[in-house]
Amino acid sequence: MEKIVPEKLKKGDKIMIVAPSRGLKLIGADCRKIAEERFEQMGLKIEFAPNTTDENWDISGSTEPQKRADDIMYAFNDKSVKAIFTVIGGFNSNQIISLLNYEIIRQNPKIICGFSDITALLNAIHAKTGMEVYYGPHYSSLGMKKGCDYTLKYLQKALFSDETIEVKPSDEWSDDLWFLDQENRDFIKNDGWWNIHSGNAEGFIEGGNLCTFNLLLGTDFRPAFKPDTILFIEDDEGTNFADFDRDLQALCYQSDFKNVKALIIGRFQKKSDMTKEKLEFIINRKPELKNLPVLANVDFGHTTPILTIPLGGYAILCGNELKFKK
Repeated sequence: MEKIVPEKLKKGDKIMIVAPSRGLKLIGADCRKIAEERFEQMGLKIEFAPNTTDENWDISGSTEPQKRADDIMYAFNDKSVKAIFTVIGGFNSNQIISLLNYEIIRQNPKIICGFSDITALLNAIHAKTGMEVYYGPHYSSLGMKKGCDYTLKYLQKALFSDETIEVKPSDEWSDDLWFLDQENRDFIKNDGWWNIHSGNAEGFIEGGNLCTFNLLLGTDFRPAFKPDTILFIEDDEGTNFADFDRDLQALCYQSDFKNVKALIIGRFQKKSDMTKEKLEFIINRKPELKNLPVLANVDFGHTTPILTIPLGGYAILCGNELKFKK
């Protein structure tokens, strides 16, 4: 399948906010205001898809799947929309992936960005169309008042520029409930990335949230691991040592996993109780990973700040140095 790279953004472009999982009702007024100001500062105009503000949206994503799918197609059909951002994650974006018209999406390529449960939507689009998609912040992510600079920096690098992006670790990170108290935050000094297996590799980026990605196994919504794949995975606070171990093993059993040349793992949340030593134990007892470079504690996933990662893009790993290249 031919690779499709959507046009980069420029000032004055319009973006559309959609809700494939949970909806806007969850997002507080202060968070919305900050997020909208951030997009305005980037020179972008915001519009919300028709069903996004539906008051039926709740934590279970109660708006029917067809309406959520309709919003995705509405955004792709609108020629004036240059990028699509998801409101937030959730648990059920995989309900809508069979309801999308992938030929229309392929004919109208544009940036789409989100993370967590949005992994299912992003990878389905990527697998079905060959389009590069972005594993990065939601609309709501930009409503964080403090500690958002790193997230914004790499979002703009990814979406506005074609230049090679040299990725560096953040100075600090957080795993607090920032949306409950924007002023009193808990920031932790970043000790850097964990070079579990040192090595060099380069190739095409695949991945996302591990437990959500694995929902696509055995379906044609899961992108193939082409020769020279760099696999990026992360998981949220719901995971633990045993869950992460077996979910990773499920990926290792895929027939095309032999094409994976390096593994990049995002930072774990505190509640997962994952340490470097525990992760090393998991990695080192898998023969499929024996000769692969493995870099962990990287700035993406469910802690903040987060990188914007081009799924379908190209990564270069050299020891502890990571780059995204067009």
